[in-house]
Amino acid sequence: MRGLARRLRGLPPSCGPVRLVAVDGHAGSGKSTLAGLLAGALGGAPVLHLDDLASHGAFFDWTERLGARVLDPLERGRTARFRRYDWQRRAFVRPLSVPPAPVVLVEGVGAGRRALRPALAAVAWLEVPAALAWARGRRRDGPELAGFWDGWTAAESAHFAADPTRPHADVLVRQRAPGAAGAPGARGYRVLPGPGARRRAWWAPRT
Repeated sequence: MRGLARRLRGLPPSCGPVRLVAVDGHAGSGKSTLAGLLAGALGGAPVLHLDDLASHGAFFDWTERLGARVLDPLERGRTARFRRYDWQRRAFVRPLSVPPAPVVLVEGVGAGRRALRPALAAVAWLEVPAALAWARGRRRDGPELAGFWDGWTAAESAHFAADPTRPHADVLVRQRAPGAAGAPGARGYRVLPGPGARRRAWWAPRT
């Protein structure tokens, strides 16, 4: 993680003064854990979770909300302020903020989508197969959310079929020993150049 963090700090800003970095992958793949470890390696970089902007009625219809509430303020060097979606209360309630730090991580399914890539300094893809990731997510959430997962997997499959992230990823992050229960620690990841690294040409050979 430290090697990747050094590379990210060295990138030119992509959204005002901010280096906006997407952490994308299938639901249940361990993106939140990875983003947390990377944020720590970056000295406490802010992490924006896309689950806070999505909703039951629009799993992937958050682009305009992200642009207006987060990207526009960051582009001006200002703190982004918005309300977090509560998945139990089905309403946007809790106020959150994201400061214009040198690096800000955007974590969630679709974080590297086409509409956001012009504002991104880099895209990281967590390399966990969809079937494995979804099985983890279902185990984590239990049988009471089985119906939700049925709808989610269909929506996610449709999203990535129309707007895939992996071909544009600058780095692929693989778990050295992925288990059924969750993600490994920082030493359990291997960082490799992704398909998008050839176009951006910022990858250095060592991690």
